[in-house]
Amino acid sequence: MLLSRVRMRGLSETVMHVVFGCIAGLTIVLLIGIFALLLRNGYQAVREIGLPSMLGADWNPVSYVRPSWGMSGLLLGTAMVAGSAIFFALPLGLLTAISLSELMPPRLREFLKPMIELIAGLPSVVLGILGLLYVAPLIARTFGLSNGLNALTAGLLVAIAVLPSIASLCEDAIGEVPRTLREASLALGATKWTTIVRVVIPTAKSGIAAAIMLGLGRAIGETVIVLMVAGNSLAVPRSFLDPVRPVTANIAIEIKEVVFGSLHWSSLCFAGLLLFLLTFAINAVTDLFIQRHKHA
Repeated sequence: MLLSRVRMRGLSETVMHVVFGCIAGLTIVLLIGIFALLLRNGYQAVREIGLPSMLGADWNPVSYVRPSWGMSGLLLGTAMVAGSAIFFALPLGLLTAISLSELMPPRLREFLKPMIELIAGLPSVVLGILGLLYVAPLIARTFGLSNGLNALTAGLLVAIAVLPSIASLCEDAIGEVPRTLREASLALGATKWTTIVRVVIPTAKSGIAAAIMLGLGRAIGETVIVLMVAGNSLAVPRSFLDPVRPVTANIAIEIKEVVFGSLHWSSLCFAGLLLFLLTFAINAVTDLFIQRHKHA
C-alpha cells in the first residue's frame, strides 16, 4: 500500500513537471512567434523608408504630397504618459504597501489588500470615462486650458490603473523582509519609522524595483485610457499640458483603416515591434536586477 502511494506520488509529480514544462515551452514559442511576425511585417517599412526617417519628428503617412513616417513624437508621448504615471503611482503605491505591511492590524490588512487589488480589475474604458467627465475638466480649470486632454491627464489615469499592481507587489516584497531584522533595529533603539526607512525598504529594494519596472511596462502598454484622454495630437509635445498620441493609441486608431500589407501597415507593425522590444527589455532588466541583488 505504501509503495503504491509512493509510485502514485512520483507519477503525479512527473505529470506536473511535463505539464508545466509544456506551458513554459508554449509561452516561449508564442513570444518568438509574435516577435517574428512583427519583424517580418515591419521590415518592409525599415527597408523602404529607412530607420533614420522612421525616427524623425513628423508622422503623416497619408499625405499625398510628402508622406512622413517619423515616430519620435509618438515615442515621446508614450514616455511622457508612462513616466508621469510612475511618478504619481510610485509614492502612493509604496506608502500604501508600507501602511498595509507595517502599520495596519492584520484583520484590517486582510480586508483592505483584496479591495486594493480589485481596482486592477477595473476596465480601462471606465477609467477613461471618469477621466473625460471629471479629471480632464479639473485639469483644464486648474491650468487655464481650453480642454484637459493631455499627457498629464493620461498619466494620472494610467497611474490609477498601475497603482494596485505596484502597491501589491511592494507589499509582498516588504512582507518578505525577515522579522528578525526589524526586531534587531528596534532593540538598538531605532524608531519604527527609522526601521522602515533604513532597514525594511533597503532590504526589499529588489522587489520594489521589480514592482516599479512591471508597473512601467503596464503603463507603456496601456491603450484605451490614452486613446480617450491623451488628446491624440500628432504634434511633438513640449510640455505635459500638451495633447499627445502615444504609440499604442496611434496603432489602435490607424490599424483599422490601412490596407493589409501596405507600407502604412508595415510601419505600424514596426511601431508594435518597438513596443515589444521595449517591454521585453524592461522585463529583462528587472529580472537581472532581482537576480543580482538576490545573490548579493
